[in-house]
Amino acid sequence: MLDVVVEDAIADIVARRFDAGVRLGERLEKDMVAVRLSGDLTMMAVASPGYLARHGVPATPRDLHRHRCINTRWPTDGSLYRWEFEKGKQSLEVAVDGPLIVNDVDLALRAAADGVGIAYVFDEQARPLVQAGKLTQVLASWSPSFPGFYLYYPSRRQTPPALRAFVDFVRRAGPPEARARRARPAVSAKG
Repeated sequence: MLDVVVEDAIADIVARRFDAGVRLGERLEKDMVAVRLSGDLTMMAVASPGYLARHGVPATPRDLHRHRCINTRWPTDGSLYRWEFEKGKQSLEVAVDGPLIVNDVDLALRAAADGVGIAYVFDEQARPLVQAGKLTQVLASWSPSFPGFYLYYPSRRQTPPALRAFVDFVRRAGPPEARARRARPAVSAKG
């Protein structure tokens, strides 16, 4: 039997008797076996063109204090996410304010597209709305990248057979960029 639990909270998979979990690479515990599921992720600050026309474009993360930001509440402890930025060797966290706090990315993106304020989400989540012209990226040079998602599980002597088969499958498939490289045909040039 397969029992799948989907939640955003950081769970102790050993205490909850799960065989494995999926988590961002920067949040993995050191005693876990980890198998990469995705490439690195990048954050993206976005707002509607209308919002930016009315309120201006922030030039640095510090400018966000003068803007209406759509914040995210952590499911684990209820605290608000402090937006993380990097540029070269400079990094900073910004506690933003605004009219809306959410715990759902789709709601944050919908609110940003409706002109409520600036949202801060994964690049891949916002990219379709940016390409459609509904959102505009801001602070692009400050957008940090970090390790993506990993399948993780405790290092046990007796890994359940179904988990072992799944881990083997994930390792063979590799992260998306590795699959893309394997799928590309060889290119040759005639001179």
